[in-house]
Amino acid sequence: MFVREENFKTFLRLYPVISIITAVHLIVFLLANLGPQADFIYYYFTGSNYFISQGEYWRLFTPIITHVSLSHVLFNTFSLVIFGPALERILGKGKFMIGYLGAGIIADIATYFLLPLNYAHIGASGAIFGLFGIYLYILYARKEYLGRANKQILIVVLVFSLITTFTTPGINILGHLFGLIAGAALAPVLMAFVPRRR
Repeated sequence: MFVREENFKTFLRLYPVISIITAVHLIVFLLANLGPQADFIYYYFTGSNYFISQGEYWRLFTPIITHVSLSHVLFNTFSLVIFGPALERILGKGKFMIGYLGAGIIADIATYFLLPLNYAHIGASGAIFGLFGIYLYILYARKEYLGRANKQILIVVLVFSLITTFTTPGINILGHLFGLIAGAALAPVLMAFVPRRR
């Protein structure tokens, strides 16, 4: 489930949504770090609470596709590529996109309301934690979709991710936590018409 064995062409065919999101991550990162438009990207794509309060509501979305460093974009994109495919297969393309972006936007809304006006952030971590939230729901209510080995991997990765959330400087802790909560809250709706496995 979490081991990728597909070649590049097969991955693109099986997981088009994840492939598109990955491409957007990398394109925005390159645009934000190369060429004269770099300052423009960071200025207008950052999730600035102050500018959101002034009506720039697109900033509740744009941080999800924007990253500050190579390690930042690679870590979030790697997490998406490892943990996203199983959910894209289970939920389908549309509901996977709703779950991923929905969790990310809810995390950014929580960041806006609960952190100071001078707070600014970027990164897809809230959306990534949203995927973990969906998995937590599956772990609790739809266990047939997770084998024992995958359950253990998921728990270890989630615990590690939560530890790093609270121990790494500069992390948007509320964004991570509300992304996780949002994913778990959206999961019952997203999974409502997914057939049970026997």
